[in-house]
Amino acid sequence: MISHDDTLRVSVLSEALPYIQRFAGRRVVVKYGGAAMVREDLRDAVYRDLALLTSVGVQPVVVHGGGPEINQWLNRLAIEPQFKDGLRVTCPDTMDVVEMVLVGRVNKQIVNGLNRVGVKAVGLCGSDGALVQARTYGGGAHGLVGDVAAVDPSVLQPLLGSGYVPVISSVAADSNGQAHNINADTVAGEIAAALQAEKLILLTDTPGILRDREDPSSLIHQVTLSGARELIASGVVAGGMTPKTECCIRALAQGVAAAHIIDGRTPHALLLEVFTDAGIGTMVVGSDRSLR
Repeated sequence: MISHDDTLRVSVLSEALPYIQRFAGRRVVVKYGGAAMVREDLRDAVYRDLALLTSVGVQPVVVHGGGPEINQWLNRLAIEPQFKDGLRVTCPDTMDVVEMVLVGRVNKQIVNGLNRVGVKAVGLCGSDGALVQARTYGGGAHGLVGDVAAVDPSVLQPLLGSGYVPVISSVAADSNGQAHNINADTVAGEIAAALQAEKLILLTDTPGILRDREDPSSLIHQVTLSGARELIASGVVAGGMTPKTECCIRALAQGVAAAHIIDGRTPHALLLEVFTDAGIGTMVVGSDRSLR
C-alpha cells in the first residue's frame, strides 16, 4: 500500500521539476561557512543538498572559510588571535596556521564529507592552477590579509565538465608567491563572476538582510542592485552584513544572475533556496524582477 509519506515525496519531486529543468547545467557558487560547518546535522544536510543538486545536473562550486577552527589551532600553538576593523590580523606565523587549517584540514574534511554521500569532490585552494591571484589588502595594515587581484577559472572548467564539485579554500598567493588569507565571501563572489554563475549563495548565521537587525520578521526577501547600495548607504546594512552585501553587489555587476544571503542554520537551506518559489533569505537581483 502506498503511504502518505510516499505520496508526499512524489508530490514534492513533481513540484520541483520546473526548477530542476531550469537549473540543469547551470553553475551555482556556494560560500559555505558559519554554523552549517560546525553543527554535524547541518553539515550532513549541506552535503546531501549538494549531492542532490549534482544529481539533477546543477554544477555547484563550494568556497569555504574556517575561522573557528583557525582560532582553535592558534590557541593550541599559543598564538593570540588578533582582529582589526573586523579582519583577522595575519602575521607570518598566523598565516602558516591559516594555510594549514584551511587547505590541509577543513578543505579535506569537506571533500571527504561530500565523497561519502556520492559526490565526486576535488579540493583546491586559490593558488592551485593560479585560480586566484591575491594582492595585499589595505597596504599591509592587516598583515597577510589579501584581496582578489584576478581569477582564472580555467582549472575549474574540466572538473565541472566531468561532474566533479570543486571545493575551494580562500588561501591564494600574490605575484611573488606569498600566501594570503582572503575573505571567503570575496573569493566566492569573484569566482561566481568569473564563471558567469547562475547564482551566488552565501550561507550565513543570519536570516538574511533585515530592516531591523533585532527583528527577524523584518527580513527583506528581495532587493535590486541599486536598492542594496541604498541599504548600505542608509546604514540598514551594517557590521558583518556589509561585506556580504558588497560581495553580492560586485558579483551581480559582473554578470552573475542572482545572489542570495541565506540562513545556513536552517536544515536544507540550499534546496529551499534553489527549488522553491518563496526561497529563503534575501535575494539580490540586477533589476526589479523575481528570479526564483
